[in-house]
Order: sequence, then structure tokens, then C-alpha cells
Amino acid sequence: MANYFQEEIETASLEKIKSVQNEKFLRQVKHVWDNVPYYRKKMEEKGITLDDIKTLDDISKLPFLSKADLKEAYPYGLLGVPLKDCVRIHSTSGTTGKRVVAFYTQEDIDMWNECCARAIVAAGGTNEDVVQVSYGYGLFTGGAGLDGGSHKVGCLTIPMSSGNTERQIMFIMDLNATILCCTPSYAAYIGETLKESGYKPEDIPLKAGIFGAEAWSEEMRRDIEKTLGIKAYDIYGLTEISGPGVSFECSEQRGMHVNEDHFYVEIIGPDTGEVLPEGSWGELVFTSLDKKAFPLLRYRTRDICTLTREKCSCGRTHIRMSKPKGRSDDMLIIRGVNVFPSQIETVLLNNGYAANYQIIVDRVNNTDTFEIKVEMTPEMFTDNFAEIDERRKTLSDGLKAMLGIKAKVSLVAPKTITRSEGKAVRVIDKRKI
Repeated sequence: MANYFQEEIETASLEKIKSVQNEKFLRQVKHVWDNVPYYRKKMEEKGITLDDIKTLDDISKLPFLSKADLKEAYPYGLLGVPLKDCVRIHSTSGTTGKRVVAFYTQEDIDMWNECCARAIVAAGGTNEDVVQVSYGYGLFTGGAGLDGGSHKVGCLTIPMSSGNTERQIMFIMDLNATILCCTPSYAAYIGETLKESGYKPEDIPLKAGIFGAEAWSEEMRRDIEKTLGIKAYDIYGLTEISGPGVSFECSEQRGMHVNEDHFYVEIIGPDTGEVLPEGSWGELVFTSLDKKAFPLLRYRTRDICTLTREKCSCGRTHIRMSKPKGRSDDMLIIRGVNVFPSQIETVLLNNGYAANYQIIVDRVNNTDTFEIKVEMTPEMFTDNFAEIDERRKTLSDGLKAMLGIKAKVSLVAPKTITRSEGKAVRVIDKRKI
């Protein structure tokens, strides 16, 4: 039987959802026009006034916002309320230039917490669960979002933050944690460490995991589920729109339900900006319908995915987005070919390797070099060079079949690629382009 945190809106008819969206959208556009001069100027440059926006169907007339706009408007240029009405900021984990700083009123935080509560309940969470939040706390949105959602549901919350894997495991085992929230790469590492410590899946009290903040494949999901003995759920979000909980998976695990009463979603052609029909692969664009402090309209996420309104057996009626297959800005173009790290991960896991790898791209004599370092499992590791070379050749062929170009594959010893307790660093691009 399906459980919902807010059943009435989570199972609302399409007509009801559209009505809620339309009302909130018109109110939000006026709020932005009146309070965010940076965006009003973008509208005026496009020849658009408030009178041109009469229904949600007019959203395509509005200009897009991108990360470049957020950097240009840093820090207060996109603020939609007086600073005294803001109670918190969060910031992206960007490593270059100015970070994106997002602002929240108390109402914004309450809404965000409710979205995360919906995700926890969709993963089977109730007020009898013990939720271990192992996303980073602080400026990163992961810890705060799932912490707030867990409190809303009434779970016992363990605010672990990331890192100190030994202590993570001690609390999971001693406090009988039932739901783990962290990045998928960290969940895989916790699972690997538990296994090495002699724990079998049936010894581990966890029943579910809510994993997000980085791309991960279906193969990696199955690997984590097997090691931890859980059902692993995907969650999606981004600091610019609020944080995790913008969308989440239900028990069907066939895409993530977007919380459409709070966020309007479009798919556009990354190059053309044209809105694409349902079912098309393209770039995800979000509009915050009721976030007041940082009210972004038509924000380009760079995530590549698809949307569907196919009926879901869980009873939720909100549109579903697929797991992003990559980001248009994380997509590598190597020798003219588009390469997504998730494609590489799929081949590795299908060939029995863990998702511990590194992609190194460089340019020598005007030609791209492409190396993939892959960590062997302890079972594979051997001093038989012929056996290792055979493995390397098999993997190399599998990767070429998936990617369409040849990579230099290096098989390295277990535990030699640095582990991540937050977002994994998979790509090292040394090219000066």
C-alpha cells in the first residue's frame, strides 16, 4: 500500500496540479518583476512586460537564467525579499570563481522540508524509523534538507554529516539505523567497508537508502542494494532551486516524481533553447513557483534527462523525470565524441568492477588523450600479468563498444583511487582549450 506525506496534493488530478501551478506562477512572476530588478531587466531586454504573461502557457516567453547570471548577480542581485526576511543561506560546491549563494525565508525552508519529507515517506519512512543523514552539513544543501525532512516525518534523526566511516558504521549498527541518506559513492564505500569488516547484508539494520547529489547508474544501484541489503532510492535537487527533494523516487523506481506544486519543469534543446515534447531527451529547466527569497524563473540546470506522465503504480500523479544521464556541462567531448561518466560506470559494473574509477583527459600534439583508471576488486587482484592484461583488453573492448572511441585502460590495485565521502571526483581534464 502506497504511503504519502501529503496525499491530497501528491495524488491530485492533472487539472488540479495545473490550476495550482498557474495561480502560483502568475503570483511568482509579479513577485520577481516587482522585487528582482536583475530579472526584470532581462524581461525588458526581451521586450516582455507583466501584461504579456497571462497564463502558465506564456512561460516560454520568459528569458532563461543560467549559472553565469547567478555569478554576475552575486551575492544579492537575485534576492527577492529584504535581507531581514532571510533566515539562512546555502551555497554550491563550485570550485572555480564565485560560488552560487541561495537565500531562504522560513517559509522557503518549511516548503523544502516538506518536499524532503515526501521523499522519505516514498522510501517507506515513518515516525518509527531511524534516519542517518550522512550528507555534508553546512553550506551544502544535502544534510540540511534530509535532516529537515526527517524531522517533519517524525523520525529519529542522526545528524552524522559525511566522513569518519568507522563512526558511521558504529551508529548504523548500535542505533539500528533503518534509512541512510548520503551520496551514492559514499554509500558504496560504507557498504564496501561493512563487507570488509565481516558484516553480511542480513546483519545490517538498514532497509532503505536515499542517495543523490551525483550521477549514478542502475548498475551501481544494484551493487549498493546487494551489499547493504536495502532498497536504494534516488533523490534530485540543486542549491539554486532549494536543494534535495525537488524530485524523488517512489517504490516503482522508474523515474523521480517532481514536486509540481512547488516547481514547474520543462525540457529544452540544449543548443536551441526550444521547449521539447514530453518523452524527448534534453536539458532540464526549473521554475520555483513559491520560493520567495531566491525566486528563480526558467533556470537551466544543464542536466540531461526526459519527462513522462505515464501512470505510476504508486498513485502519485506528479510528472516523473528520468535519472539524468549526465550534464551538458559535465559531458566530455573527446575527439569529437560525447562521453558521459555514467556510460563508463555502466560498463565497469557490468564487468564486475566497483564504481571506483578516474577519467583523465589531456591534449598532446593537438590530439586528445583519454585514459580510464579502474580499480580492481580484491578478488581480481593478482600478480599474474597475463590475466590482468586479458581483463584490461576485455574492459577496453566493452568501453569502446559503449563510447564509440578507444580509451587507454589502466587497471590499478584495490584502494589506490582516493575515496570520496562527499561528491566523487571522477574527471580530471588537463586540456587547455
